[in-house]
Amino acid sequence: MSAPDDEAYVERSRAPLLEHLIELRGRLFICVIALILGFFLSFAFVNPILEFLLRPLGIAQGLIALQHQLGHSNPFNLAMLKGVLGLTTLPPPLPGQELETISTAVLETFLVKVKIAAFGAIVLTFPILGWQLYRFVAPGLYKKERLAFAPFLIASPVLFVMGAALVYFLMLPFVLWFSLNQQQLGAITIHMTPKISEYLAISIKLILAFGICFQLPVVLALVGMAGLVTSKQLSSFRRFAIVIVFVIAAIFTPPDPISQLSLAIPLVLLYEISIWVVRLLEFRRARDDRAAGTEIVN
Repeated sequence: MSAPDDEAYVERSRAPLLEHLIELRGRLFICVIALILGFFLSFAFVNPILEFLLRPLGIAQGLIALQHQLGHSNPFNLAMLKGVLGLTTLPPPLPGQELETISTAVLETFLVKVKIAAFGAIVLTFPILGWQLYRFVAPGLYKKERLAFAPFLIASPVLFVMGAALVYFLMLPFVLWFSLNQQQLGAITIHMTPKISEYLAISIKLILAFGICFQLPVVLALVGMAGLVTSKQLSSFRRFAIVIVFVIAAIFTPPDPISQLSLAIPLVLLYEISIWVVRLLEFRRARDDRAAGTEIVN
């Protein structure tokens, strides 16, 4: 190829690249505007959001009050468990254990509200961010691939909400209830008053960690759709995957076995579901290939 031909080829390839960069800039601009609007919207309702995030602490304190009401100091007493399962409303916290947090820095409460608003912005704009990502990559996909990709746009936020709900309704109340149970040391009583920034840091960290980890079926299905892994490979890797899952659970959860199992067991189940999803995709791909081969022969 001569020098003029080289220059012409470079110019032809440069034009699509510039078009993609311009489109990427537009998509990023929309994402940034959505995040800013989501931030201010969340900041306007930051107090109700803060109360919502503090509710697991209130549930834990109500369980402690129920424990005292039933007269069972052992939290694993069967009668206590029966009372918890049969309750409709929790009793109010015990005197001196009302819902209360502290701050130890001048701007700590304000910075906590900023973090909550940022967290709310990510949650609110998650569908917009996912849609912009899809719209950017969609032109490079075949129609069949776009139709196959669409269900994952729905599954991803649903799985994120499932992971966050597991933290909010089960894991956080249990961890806090377990912590409150350690306050009584014989004749000595230790009153736990959590620092607001530390409480919200661990709450948001767990919600994001569970929500992201619950994306496992989506990630593996997309990787399988791309042909990078097969269901047979995932099945043979199962033992190593279980070990990795428990390591991840140990890293992202508090150091107690119940919390770690609360993340590890669902992830193991999601890994098994991922294997079946990839297997189904392989079956559909093989069926389509056979149908395409039949059409060519005819």
